[in-house]
Amino acid sequence: MRERRDIRNGFRPDPIPHEVLLRVLEAAHTAPSVGHSQPWDFVVIRSEETRRAMHELAMRQRDAYAKSLPKGRAKQFKELKIEAILETPVNIVVTADPTRGGRHTLGRHTQPQMAPYSSALAVENLWLAARAEGLGVGWVSFFDEREMVRELGLPEHLEVVAYLCVGYVDEFPEEPELMKAGWSKRRPLSWVVHEEAYGRRTLPGGDPHNLLQETLRGIRPLDAKALGEAWERQKRMTKPSGALGMLEIISAQLSGLSRQCPPPIPEPASVAIFAGDHGVHAQGVTAWPQEVTAQMVANFLGGGAVCNAFAGQVGAEVCVVDVGVASDLPSTPGLLPRKVRAGTGDFTVGPALTREEVLRAIEVGIETARDLVAAGNKALLTGEMGIANTTVSAALVSIYTGADPAEVTGRGTGINDEMHARKIDVVRRGLELHQPDAADPIGVLSAFGGLEHAAIAGLLLGGASLRTPVILDGVSAGAAALVARAIAPEVLAACIAGHRSAEPGHVAALNKLGLRPLVDLDLRLGEGTGALLALPVVQSAARAMHEVATFDSAGVTEKN
Repeated sequence: MRERRDIRNGFRPDPIPHEVLLRVLEAAHTAPSVGHSQPWDFVVIRSEETRRAMHELAMRQRDAYAKSLPKGRAKQFKELKIEAILETPVNIVVTADPTRGGRHTLGRHTQPQMAPYSSALAVENLWLAARAEGLGVGWVSFFDEREMVRELGLPEHLEVVAYLCVGYVDEFPEEPELMKAGWSKRRPLSWVVHEEAYGRRTLPGGDPHNLLQETLRGIRPLDAKALGEAWERQKRMTKPSGALGMLEIISAQLSGLSRQCPPPIPEPASVAIFAGDHGVHAQGVTAWPQEVTAQMVANFLGGGAVCNAFAGQVGAEVCVVDVGVASDLPSTPGLLPRKVRAGTGDFTVGPALTREEVLRAIEVGIETARDLVAAGNKALLTGEMGIANTTVSAALVSIYTGADPAEVTGRGTGINDEMHARKIDVVRRGLELHQPDAADPIGVLSAFGGLEHAAIAGLLLGGASLRTPVILDGVSAGAAALVARAIAPEVLAACIAGHRSAEPGHVAALNKLGLRPLVDLDLRLGEGTGALLALPVVQSAARAMHEVATFDSAGVTEKN
């Protein structure tokens, strides 16, 4: 089982003897099925004409998929081989018949999807038997199912579960081809095993492990050896020492973070936009109604926001996470439903969140980092959406910088003098009510929120534990970074300040964090827009380390 691979390369044209193929199909046919329904059929294809027709269908869907990808992913996808329909002597279509056994098939009364699930078990049996026979198998999923059914003349009621390319191969790779290509990473077993209840992670025979504590154990300083190598390489590159300014610092940081020099180019990248609402909205701190949070989430998902335009320009993926929107959001492609609660409480009258809710929101951020990195992203960007969230940010920045609320409370989405004065007063009242202890970051988030701030802090911690750079956006990200640093000071090893916001609290936060922003354009939008603009700068810093020649290799004389 450990040696089974999804094979796309290295097939030989050798024919498969009938007795070998029969053994493979017999193994597939002995698979377990719900209610012993045996809903599968196997269509064996050898004809070059049929395989060529299937290849054309797959190529059309490959092109359509490539057009749907962000540029960073599309460039990576272009290098992948996704099928071997013409290179293999045998193709096998595995179907599921949802009508087999009649309407009272055992086990399908409440779960009719058990037919394709059972056929999937047959696919696994077939795959393992093929591996034992020295045959490679490649699963092709780039098909329009109904189009394939019509092309192959299959009964219309059948569901296509798998299209498999089968043949002898030169070798079986030691690891999956998509892992070797950097498309994705294998998730550790400890991430996916839960005992009794979802979220209670425990491996058999082990003790339950706390997700936050497990993450903190993985956060380490920059690697000194790789840092030293990066600075030495900078001296040897064909340019005056220090000529690239901040880019040299960023490239050294990326080397120390990745423990290698040159560092990986941080591409593809994804911006995680955490959305949540705030009870303090009731205090009249913004001119925008609370329902705008949900409306903007729909705009993100529809591709109509500024962050979508910028992400399209720089080739990043937009990932939207509902961590605490007040209203119920419809299920939509691209939306991760991770709601901890429907908005926070009003921090002027009581705690915004319970400590348990804070921890759950932090875990949402950690798990988002894990998901995005396991999916192959090499850089994470922070984004947020939440009407009234700059009020919360001002409170957090005041706590962690010691600045007076008047110094760090900005105008957010553009408010008049009267509302600005009220906003400062609201922050001041919250600080007087809660008397927060900066040494207790969970308590600080419990008092003030917000859910998106806690989730961003989790994203930073998760990114740092996975040694993946995280580009910070504006004031909310800066406030969350202050909290994250209070939880784990070494988290800053993974943090890069994408830009300096026009919000005064952001300047104070960056100064306290000791981070120098890459872009300063008076932005105050949020959504990850500033981080997205900074992404090409960070990628350029890494690319220079890969592609700029040294004095020795280029034959350029160094200065005296």
